[in-house]
Amino acid sequence: QVQLVESGGGLVQPGGSLRLSCAASRIIYDMAWYRQAPGKQREFVARISRGGITNIAASVKGRFTISRDNAKNTMYLQLNSLKPEDTAVYYCNTVFVGNEYWGQGTRVTVSS
Repeated sequence: QVQLVESGGGLVQPGGSLRLSCAASRIIYDMAWYRQAPGKQREFVARISRGGITNIAASVKGRFTISRDNAKNTMYLQLNSLKPEDTAVYYCNTVFVGNEYWGQGTRVTVSS
C-alpha cells in the first residue's frame, strides 16, 4: 500500500508561482500530477519516472515543471506564470503493484 500526501497549494495572483509537493510513503516508480477544476473532469498534468523522464501536458508545458527527489520519495510540481484557468485541486497519483493510489489533493486558486 502507498500513502501520498500533497502540500503547497494556496491562493496566488495571476502571473505568480507555487511549488507543490507530494510525499510518498515508500519507494515508487512513475508518479504523476492530475488536476480537477470546478465543474470539470480530472485531467492529466505531468508525469515523471524514477529515472527522471518527464511528460508534460500541452496546456501547461513551458509554465509547469515536474521533478522528484528519490532520496525523499517526494515529487514536486513548480507552477509558474499561473493563470485563472489553472485554478483546481491538484492530485498526486501513482500505480503500485497493479493498484492505483491518489493523494487527498491540494487546492490552487489563481485570482486577483
